[in-house]
This record gives sequence, C-alpha cells and structure tokens, in this order.
Amino acid sequence: MALVRACGAILIIACLGACGSTSGGKGSAGTAQRGAYKVGAPYKIDGVWYTPKEEFNHVETGVASWYGPGFHGKSTANGERYDQADRTAAHRTLQMPSIVRVTNLSNGQSTVVRINDRGPFASNRVIDLSRTAAQELDIIRNGTARVRIEQLQAESLAVKEVAINGGGPAEQHEAVAQLASGRRAPQPPQQVMATAQPAAAPPSTQVQAGWPANPRSPAIAQEQTTAAPGKSGPTIASLASTLPTPSGGGFYVQTGSFSTAENAERQRGAVRSYGSSEISQASASGRDVYRVRLGPYTTSDAAGIVADRLKRSGYGEARVVGD
Repeated sequence: MALVRACGAILIIACLGACGSTSGGKGSAGTAQRGAYKVGAPYKIDGVWYTPKEEFNHVETGVASWYGPGFHGKSTANGERYDQADRTAAHRTLQMPSIVRVTNLSNGQSTVVRINDRGPFASNRVIDLSRTAAQELDIIRNGTARVRIEQLQAESLAVKEVAINGGGPAEQHEAVAQLASGRRAPQPPQQVMATAQPAAAPPSTQVQAGWPANPRSPAIAQEQTTAAPGKSGPTIASLASTLPTPSGGGFYVQTGSFSTAENAERQRGAVRSYGSSEISQASASGRDVYRVRLGPYTTSDAAGIVADRLKRSGYGEARVVGD
C-alpha cells in the first residue's frame, strides 16, 4: 500500500508540478495570478439547471472533451486566465479549485488536473480538458473519450486552503507538491466540510449534474447514450482550421445580427479565432440585417461545441442555425 501511495504521489507531482512550470501561474504581463475559491449558486444553461457544490470524494464516468484555440488567454469561471498548456479542466459542479484524476478508459492513460472553469454544456460530456491534459490522455485526434473522474480529497483540501488565502495557481501547485512529498500535513476533511457553502435551492426544473442537457436545444447534440471510445465528434482545433465548404447544407453558429455591415464586420473580426466566419445579409421586417456566422459544420454536435465555447467567452447570443 505504501508503494502504491508513493507512486500516486510521484504522478501528482509530475502532472501538476510540470504544469506549474509551464505557465508559472503568471498572466500575460508576467504578474502572478491571485487565487479565489468558488462554489457558486445554481445556474441555468440552455434551459438546464446545474447546482454546484463542495465535494471531496466525487467519482464520475462519462465522455471528456477538450478546449484550447479560441479560448486561450481568456478568463475562466473562477477568474483565472485559461492556459491551454496547463493541466486544468472545466466541470459543471465541482468547486474551483479542486483536483481530480482523469483516466481514459479506452487506453488506461491518466493525468491529474485542477478544476478552474465551468462546462462542458454540449451533449453528455462530463469534463472539458485543457489541450495538454487531452494530449496526455491521447484524445486530441478523436476529440472525445470515455473517462473516469476521481477526485483527490487531500489535494482538493490543500488547494482550497491556499485559494481561500489568495494563493494563485503557482501556490496551489506548490501545496500539492508539498502534500505529495510529505512536507505538508493533510487537512482533516471534517474541518473543511463544516465550512462548505450551502447551495441555494434550485428551481423545480433542476436536473442532476451530468445528465444530458435539454435535447430540444439546437445547440445540444442528440447524443443521449454514452459514446463509444474514439467515436465522437471533432475538436475545437479541427473546427477552427476547417475550410468552408460549398453552400447547400450544414450547420452554422450565429453570433449576432446587426443593422449595419460595419458592426457585423467588427464582430466577425472578434470571433475569427473560433473558426471560419462570414457575414450573411438577409431581410427582417422590411429592413436589411447582417448576420455573423461561423461554419459550416457537418453536424449539429460540431456546431454545438463551438456555440458552447462562444457563450462561455461572452457571446451570449451564439446559437446553432441551419443553412
């Protein structure tokens, strides 16, 4: 048992310690990021309610996806700047930060990541990994994989304590390294559980986190059963590099509708990093309107992934539309 724990400690140090050296917990200006601890109130995405809560023994199995291009450098749900080279992930309900081990069930490869963002909200996905974490699980090519999520209790308690005291990503990585090396004593879980933030009572339409989102929403794929390993949709990177195909069918992500071509062109420039974009002129109530769209994508699932990322980046009107 001691040997198993030692091996686990080495893995955690290798995973989280390396990511600390990659980004250094720094912003674009080289200043250290301050930490913040967040559980959050219930929230609603595409008609589905999610209830965040503080946990330390969370175990979950489902489909993982990943995100990188188009979101790199933008703010995450807990206020940090997203670094696709870091080992982080987005989860719908776990407190931020917390530490989980993610294992690819198709090949047995695993990595350890720090939860610092909310999502994913497309289809039945249960976690959205950074690019580096996805590479370590070998899911970049397929875009998704069936995984098992196991929360690490002692490590999650350690980063909570650091974040509450204002310690940013670098300090949180160091706390995990100290814990794994025996230089930091594990915190008794009952002391922290007593201070857990109570979740507000959600509306009667609440669904449990991890359930498939509203299938009637066009931005959500009609994938109601668990995806087989290696059989799911494209990644953000592949979508961003996809060249336009001739018109005549497909799905688009509309980010806005404007009364002037100048305003439409301004938004088009802002969303270029998310994929191939265009301005479509149409008529509404007898007036010309200019719609900014990304695509086309061959499936609603592919378009839904992009729409989800845009919403989390501040484009609240992003939605999937037909040709």
